[in-house]
Amino acid sequence: MSVTAAKGESTSSGSSTSVAVDIGKPSLEREPPRFRDFGIIPIPRRVRYDPNVPPEFGIWLSVLFGVTCTFSVANLYYCQPLLIKLSQSFNVSYSEVSRIPTLLQAGYAVGLLLISPMGDLVRRRPLVLISTLVPTALTIGLATTSSITAFQTLSFFIGVSTVAAPVLIPLAADLAPPARRASAMAIVLSGLLLGIVIARVFAGLIAQFASWRIVYYAAVGVQAAVLATLYFTVPDYPAKNAGMAYVGILWSMAKLAVTEPQLIQACLILIASDACYTNFWVTLTFILGRAPYHYSTLVIGLFGLIGLFGVTMAPLVGRLVDRLVPWYAALFATLCLAATWAIQTGAGGVGIAAVVIACLGLDLFGQMQQLSLTTSVFGISDDARSRLNALMILSMLTDLNSPLLCFQIFIGQVMGTAVGTKVYLDHGWRASGAVSLGWVGWQLVILLLRGPHVERYTWLGYQGGAAWRKAEEQTDVREDAADDEKKQDVTSTEQAVNPV
Repeated sequence: MSVTAAKGESTSSGSSTSVAVDIGKPSLEREPPRFRDFGIIPIPRRVRYDPNVPPEFGIWLSVLFGVTCTFSVANLYYCQPLLIKLSQSFNVSYSEVSRIPTLLQAGYAVGLLLISPMGDLVRRRPLVLISTLVPTALTIGLATTSSITAFQTLSFFIGVSTVAAPVLIPLAADLAPPARRASAMAIVLSGLLLGIVIARVFAGLIAQFASWRIVYYAAVGVQAAVLATLYFTVPDYPAKNAGMAYVGILWSMAKLAVTEPQLIQACLILIASDACYTNFWVTLTFILGRAPYHYSTLVIGLFGLIGLFGVTMAPLVGRLVDRLVPWYAALFATLCLAATWAIQTGAGGVGIAAVVIACLGLDLFGQMQQLSLTTSVFGISDDARSRLNALMILSMLTDLNSPLLCFQIFIGQVMGTAVGTKVYLDHGWRASGAVSLGWVGWQLVILLLRGPHVERYTWLGYQGGAAWRKAEEQTDVREDAADDEKKQDVTSTEQAVNPV
């Protein structure tokens, strides 16, 4: 039994219908090989697109994408440990410098909404290069300016241009073989978490012993090295929807946000998951700073390094998700998150072991939940992955410490910070944990309302059996179909380049 929208276009199985969303069509056959980026910069021969030898996505390229995501996302977080020093250096109030993280995140939201969807419209190689070059150049301004207004303005535009990560994640999904797609994406996604940790620790340590400007000079050097590496290693790849216009991309993105049940289901789950994560890290400071722990700020901050455990486990998580139907991987991760929160709610305020387990569980199973949902959503359309990814990220947390009240899309963050802190202050740590348990329950309800094998436009119900593993036969069929499609693209491209 299921509830399915029925207004026009047949779904893949042919048993139900829905409103068609124009998300574009592949355009490989319309794109001849290129030899220059931006029309003037030569593309190294080994990374030029060759229709006879499509680019391969191996472990080293996935690691490079992950490292790029790390130092791209780090741009948004260097400032957080530096706010007091920035206040002293610019001789302004704390409230004035507190706008810097907000402007960075506001700019990032703008970039996600207006720039990252272009990954479905233009060639990704030049987009990745320019979205690495621009923040690098603007960071030089942060290191040299003596004006707080200039610093704030530059911060906003750094946020806008820091879109390399949301461009690379869909690109990794496009280039990776279907049977190893989740593994590749896990490595790239882990770079996001690593970027947050590295930025805060790196900036805090340097600022402790040297000028805060050294942080940004070092960031410029690291980003320049990443940019040079990207230039020589990122493969060129034809635009997927070259026939579409930019306005059409944005309009189709708006349609996707309200017509795709799988996307909406994932966003609702991630909003609640985000609220739980935020609630934990905001209230953890209060829990560890009081009896029976009485930990210092430094010791409390070191708990954030436990997040590195999730990074090291990324390949294993990816391999597991590759073998499971994404819905079941999300179910397993959500049930484990429920168990993690049960431990934290029962013993987080009386035993440090419970806190450590909660830190490990939230990072590991939170990553698994996000990866499985992202894999599922990317399956909606190969040609709309940048738009789908942007919509998912916009529904999630991007910063634990700077509420973007001007962007209501950050619902999970507001829920976690405002509700979780209020409940903790009024009723204690167990009540705060119980709130997060309730949010995990919400995630389970939303997930269970729509089964693992339902058709694309089915909103509620179950169809297609209960198989929980990806059948090897089905994977082989998909890979064979993909190979056939590539061969057709090669033939079409050769005919376009060398007409008879």
